[in-house]
Amino acid sequence: MLHSLLSPTLPPPPPTVTTTIPGTQTNLASLISSATSLSHLKQIHAQILRSTSPGRHHEHLFQLLLSSLSYPSYALSLLSYIPSNSSPTFQLSNKIINHLSRSTSRLNVLLFFQIMMAKGFPMDRFCFPPLLKAASKSMALSEGRMIHALAAKFGYDSDPYVETAMVGMYAACGLISEARLVFDKMSHRDIVAWNIVIDGYCQSNLFDDALSLLQEMKRFGIEPDGRVLTTILSACARFKNVSAGRVVHEFITENSMMLDSQTQTALLNMYANSGSMDVAETMYYELNPKNVVASTAMITGHSKHGNIEAARLIFDEIVDRDLVCWSAIISGYAESDKPQEALNLFHDMLKCGIKPDQVTMLSVISACAHFGALDHARQIHAIVDGEEFGKSLPIRNALIDMYAKCGSLQDAKEVFVEMRRRNVISWTSMINAFAVHGDAENALKHFNQMKLRNVDPNWVTFVAVLNACSHAGLVDEGKMAFDTMVNEYGIKPRLEHYGCLVDLYGRANRLSCALEIVETMPMAPNIVIWGSLMAACRIHGDFELGDFAAKQVLKLDPDHDGAHIFLSNMYAKESCWENVGSLRQFMREKGISKERGCSTVEISGVIHKFLTADKNHEDADKVYGKLYELVDKLKQVGYAPDTRSVLVDLDEDEKREVVLWHSEKLALCYGLIHKEERNSIRIIKNLRICEDCHTFMKLASKVLDREIIIRDRTRFHHFRDGSCSCRDFW
Repeated sequence: MLHSLLSPTLPPPPPTVTTTIPGTQTNLASLISSATSLSHLKQIHAQILRSTSPGRHHEHLFQLLLSSLSYPSYALSLLSYIPSNSSPTFQLSNKIINHLSRSTSRLNVLLFFQIMMAKGFPMDRFCFPPLLKAASKSMALSEGRMIHALAAKFGYDSDPYVETAMVGMYAACGLISEARLVFDKMSHRDIVAWNIVIDGYCQSNLFDDALSLLQEMKRFGIEPDGRVLTTILSACARFKNVSAGRVVHEFITENSMMLDSQTQTALLNMYANSGSMDVAETMYYELNPKNVVASTAMITGHSKHGNIEAARLIFDEIVDRDLVCWSAIISGYAESDKPQEALNLFHDMLKCGIKPDQVTMLSVISACAHFGALDHARQIHAIVDGEEFGKSLPIRNALIDMYAKCGSLQDAKEVFVEMRRRNVISWTSMINAFAVHGDAENALKHFNQMKLRNVDPNWVTFVAVLNACSHAGLVDEGKMAFDTMVNEYGIKPRLEHYGCLVDLYGRANRLSCALEIVETMPMAPNIVIWGSLMAACRIHGDFELGDFAAKQVLKLDPDHDGAHIFLSNMYAKESCWENVGSLRQFMREKGISKERGCSTVEISGVIHKFLTADKNHEDADKVYGKLYELVDKLKQVGYAPDTRSVLVDLDEDEKREVVLWHSEKLALCYGLIHKEERNSIRIIKNLRICEDCHTFMKLASKVLDREIIIRDRTRFHHFRDGSCSCRDFW
């Protein structure tokens, strides 16, 4: 590998530079040591070639080589043209290898090493550990084996430092069995060697072997230190292996070991990350003094296990907050369905002068996507573009998703088009953006382009494609995509894919096909699939099949509000008010209530929230005044409130009032009061938009000559000039 990399990229010999530098052979050494730029080094090189005697020539070139190691390409050219009879020293070899092994591009040291060997540079035992560490960091197994062979050839393979580096190289490259062979042959094994091989077992998820070695250490009279214990505990946390972590904890207790704060924190983090929050909490409150790492572990643990309030209490107690703890609490709120709080905390962090990193921004972008506020999204985008990581692939992919969920398909497309490099996530994010906006044509077009560019779709891609087909009623295209996934790409269908098929057939009123999918799929249908079938039955009026689907939902979740509401509505449509009453009485006794409609609208960066029949907003009187004014205008073009969705025992006038007070209508009217004319009004609704509101928005978009964009529970609706992007299929 090294030879193939080296041959085509070998730089040309350094050019002869005509600029002269005052001085003689006696001050060349000081000139080299004081050089501050590559051009200066090249000038000195030219002076060496002209001015020095053959005896001093090599000496100055060696010094120049050491000074130019910060410019690897130039240094490599110097090294390549140093004669083979130049008699370099062991000390020179060590200096070159040690310097390059500490650089960010560790493959450089392996390239230099090959040329140094060809030029006859001598190697002693001190050269091999940094070479092996460079191979470890670069995961360069073949080069590592070659260095091992050379060490053996020179008789250094029994040196404990070289052996330890060999163990580390094989472990880093995933060959833990070979690492163990070298380890077992070592005549002297210090704590570092033990730690390396134990860490190798942990990284390979072989905790039984790691724990066995821990016991073996004691038999050899070697006391495991905090670093060894932290290594195992950190791996247990990463793999969520609480049983192995408890064994380590018992080992510590049985041997009456004193723990430093780092090991205590690693133990606490293991329990928190593995879900044992009761144990972690006990340890945390016994920890004195508490450190920010332990506090961050508790924040993450509480957040992941649904207790964001406990996480916030700990966060508020931290005095010296670092970026990691800020990121942990922001991520916690973002993942706990509290995007507003996540964004507020992010702005608090910026006010404290903490600079975000990529991890933080991914959480912030996710929160903004969930929040759905386009003004916020554009502010976040501007912040990201000002950072070094702003053009990274994960960030750009997240921006596509954010803009799509904030209702701006155009902004999502612009991010996608500007990307220099795209991966499967980029394409999938764009396909999904088209899907949720009802643009199945472009979703399928991008799916085909993706395949033409030799980017293989994954299972998530096919979920996006199937969703696009479902929202547009493209049954044949959806079935073809499913078959392509299975037959062409060999992807085993998951519950999500079967759920998409059920939704696809259900929306298209092919309920028998949807039921057949449910009955023949190779795994048990989950609550989402039965719920999808139930919803399709509600839309298309198949109450017999809907009753069956609802009862399957209730078998999986007896307190499922949607299934109870479906049955109640079914009885109401049949005017069986006695059944409705008894069912709703049962729901009250069980504390089961229908999720209340809620809509938000963003005005000048501020989110305004409205519930159904909301009278609590400070501008409620103006909103209702605007609503009735708008209703009068719409009635002139044929609007009549559709009360069929009001399935309670009310008279017709009361039903009309209930329909008119839906939350998205209130949010629209607030937007009309406060948004400049011609600006789009963007609304987010927590539930599926009803038939009456859908008709209302279509007519309003025409009468007002205004674009209205609504994101409901499953998709976007773009209302323009009396039409909706969903083509009345939702």
